[in-house]
Amino acid sequence: MLFRTPTLNNREKKALELVDGIRENVKYALRKPNRWLGQLRRNMFARNIRGSNSIEGYNVSAEDAIAAAAGEEPLTAERETWAAIKGYRDAMTYVLQLAEDPHFAYGDGFLRSLHFMMIGYDLTKNPGRWRPGPIYVRDERKGEVIYEGPAFESVPELMAELSGRLNAKEECPSMVTAAMAHLNLVMVHPFSDGNGRMARCLQTLVLAREGILEPEFCSIEEYLGRNTQDYYDVLAKVGHGRWAPRSDARPWIDFSITAHHTQASTILKRTKETERVWNELEQLIKTKGLPERVIFALSDAAFGYRVRNATYRVIAEVADAVASRDLKSLVDNGLLAADGAKRGRAYIAAPILKSIRERTREPGIVQLQLLDR
Repeated sequence: MLFRTPTLNNREKKALELVDGIRENVKYALRKPNRWLGQLRRNMFARNIRGSNSIEGYNVSAEDAIAAAAGEEPLTAERETWAAIKGYRDAMTYVLQLAEDPHFAYGDGFLRSLHFMMIGYDLTKNPGRWRPGPIYVRDERKGEVIYEGPAFESVPELMAELSGRLNAKEECPSMVTAAMAHLNLVMVHPFSDGNGRMARCLQTLVLAREGILEPEFCSIEEYLGRNTQDYYDVLAKVGHGRWAPRSDARPWIDFSITAHHTQASTILKRTKETERVWNELEQLIKTKGLPERVIFALSDAAFGYRVRNATYRVIAEVADAVASRDLKSLVDNGLLAADGAKRGRAYIAAPILKSIRERTREPGIVQLQLLDR
C-alpha cells in the first residue's frame, strides 16, 4: 500500500487553476519565434541540476552547472561533486528524451536504470539495485534518526505498485500525480542512496510527459533547492518518522502546488526579462558594428553569469580562436571585463550591461498563500 492522493479541496483547485493560467502565459511566450529560447532552456536545465544536487550537499557554481548542461568540464567543482552532477545531468537528459516517447512505460527496470545513470560513479551505493537492507534517514545536525523506510523485502512490490499507478494515469491533475510519485518514491526509499534525486527526477518526468510545458520549464527542482529546509520539514510532517502510508499527504500536496506557482511565476518573469534584455542588446550590437553571435556572451553576462570561452564557443558555434577574438573585442568595446587568467579566465558584465539588466527587470513575484492553515 502506498500513500493515497487526497481529495482536493476548493482552495487547492483554485490554486491549480492559477498555476495553469501562468503556464499558459509561459507557453505563449515560449511559442513565439525568438533566438533567446535555447539559451534560456540551457540555463533552466542548469538551474534544475544545480538545485536538486545542492539539496544533497553537492554544490557547484552557476557557471559549472551551465558547463554540465552543455557537456563541458568544470572550472572549480571537486571530483566527487562533479561526478554527482554529471550523473544527474545524464539521468535528466534521459528523462527529457522520454518526455515525448509514445512507447514509454514506467517499470522497475526503467527506475533502476535511471538510478544507475545517476549513482553509477560509486559502486558502493548499489547503483541500479533495490537496497539490500533497512534504511534510516539521519539529521546530521541533531545526530538522530528522523525517518525509517519500510522493510527492504517490501520494496519490489511497492515500486511495482507505484509504476502501475503511473501507467494507469489516475484521474487527477498532473501536478498532483507528479507530487504523489515524488512522495511515494522518497518515502519507500528503495535505494541505498540517491532517493531524493530520484524522486525529484521522477516528478519532472511525470510533468514532462503531460506536455504542460517544455520539460526544462516544468520542473520545481530549482525551487526545492532554494527552499530545502521547508522541503525537509513537510516531508517529515507527512512521514511521521517511519513508513506510514495511511498518513495524510495533503501538506505535501499544498507545498508542491505552492512550489509550482512560484516556479511558474519565476519562469514567466524570466521570459519577459530575457526578451527585453535581448532587444536592447541587439540594438547595442548594431550600434557597435559587432557580429550578431556575440549576443550569447553579452546576454549571459547581463544576467550575472561569468562567461567562459568554452561555454561561449559552444552556444555561438564558433572555433576557439574566433571565440577568443570575439571576447577580446567585447572587452575592447567596454561591454565585458576580463576576470582571472589563463584557464580560470572568465568575462563579466561591464557597467553598460548591468544598466541594461536593471532597467529591464520585472516586478517581484506575489507568493501564493496556500500553507497558512
